[in-house]
Amino acid sequence: MTAVTRLVTYVDLDKAVTDAQHTSVTARLEAVLADDRSLVLLNDRGWSWTSSAPTNVWSHISAEEIAEEARTVVGPDEPTGGETHEQMAAGHWSFLAGILTQQGVDVEAQELAGLSHDVVLSEDLRARIRGQ
Repeated sequence: MTAVTRLVTYVDLDKAVTDAQHTSVTARLEAVLADDRSLVLLNDRGWSWTSSAPTNVWSHISAEEIAEEARTVVGPDEPTGGETHEQMAAGHWSFLAGILTQQGVDVEAQELAGLSHDVVLSEDLRARIRGQ
């Protein structure tokens, strides 16, 4: 059985919703396996920024902020409905472990929660941050 070695969230521009005053990005969470394969866990996440000032929205966004937000949007979510942070986290990691089980990888939720989590920004996104 192949083990999961780390998590990676890939962040890219949503070019249909990006201009000088507004921007949107998409985030895709993948599990990287010991055999170098990657399996998609979440492919429906993202967020947006809007600048109310006349300046370019990109003048206020850093790669570090994007990486931090990326880790947030792929979960675990904040508690709702009386659940604790621990309950939300347990449910989140169990859900992701279930996705991997469906793809033939047996992994415990707690193991996933303890993995390193990298964030990779697309070249387009990095160019925007650099002001190109």
